[in-house]
Amino acid sequence: MPGLSIDTSSLRRYHSFMMHEKLPHGKLAVKLIALDLDDTLLNRDLTISPRTVSALRAAAARSIFVVICSGRAESGILPFVRRLDIAGLQTGRYVIALNGAVVFDLHTREPLLSKKLDGNVLLEIFREAEKRGLCAQVYSASTIYASVDTKWSHLDSDISGLPLKVVDDFPSFLKRGYAKMLISADPKDIDDFIPFLREKFRGKADFFISKPFFLEVMPPDCGKGEAVLYLAQKLGIARSETMAFGDSMNDESMLRMTAHGVAMSNGLPQIREAAAYVTRKSNDEDGIADFLEAFVL
Repeated sequence: MPGLSIDTSSLRRYHSFMMHEKLPHGKLAVKLIALDLDDTLLNRDLTISPRTVSALRAAAARSIFVVICSGRAESGILPFVRRLDIAGLQTGRYVIALNGAVVFDLHTREPLLSKKLDGNVLLEIFREAEKRGLCAQVYSASTIYASVDTKWSHLDSDISGLPLKVVDDFPSFLKRGYAKMLISADPKDIDDFIPFLREKFRGKADFFISKPFFLEVMPPDCGKGEAVLYLAQKLGIARSETMAFGDSMNDESMLRMTAHGVAMSNGLPQIREAAAYVTRKSNDEDGIADFLEAFVL
């Protein structure tokens, strides 16, 4: 309407308030809690706060399975399992790695579930990335293997805590098949590339953006949500008793598929919208501990 003035800052504050009001009305009956790492369980210093450690140990002591569920490989998750000091417990023995491609039992040191992309599909995707001047890397349980040495591959190594190795004949190396490929580039290049990939490789691979500069390539029908429900079924836990915390697009499946999906208040707007609940506090303010103390413990 002519002359109508809209205070957009007020609208943003209202939207933020409504998102923060997505809270349970009482205690939740939970037997499994899945937790993303970066920007969720970890604060900006990439550590887990003492209060959050205490809350998760209390949950594990109450027979609630506490499961770190990350895009990182197994070796990149282990330091945080040690920080929680729950691996020796029955309720702390499982981790989910590589965005759901691997469900790993720390007691038997064996995977319960392990998926990987066909090597020929990986090679084809890599060729498309090469045409655009983009680099890529794949993962074992303990190492990042890169096509070239770039600032992006070093950033991935720094974030994940895994050593980086540049492979001379990367195309031949890909033919073995791997659980995850990461294509890293400036955000605009990623945004331009992903629609093409989703169309060309529909049914052969899944694609999503974990950070603006990281495009993740996964086996089809493989995600954190599928892995969490797979583990819950193995443990005899009903979907109604599952909970997940996350902040980013690679967390969306587990926030939607578990009964109690909880987005961090610092999470992406679309993730806060998709979740059943939103924490009152951010990852830098003990958001997980605050939620668990109020609604689970």
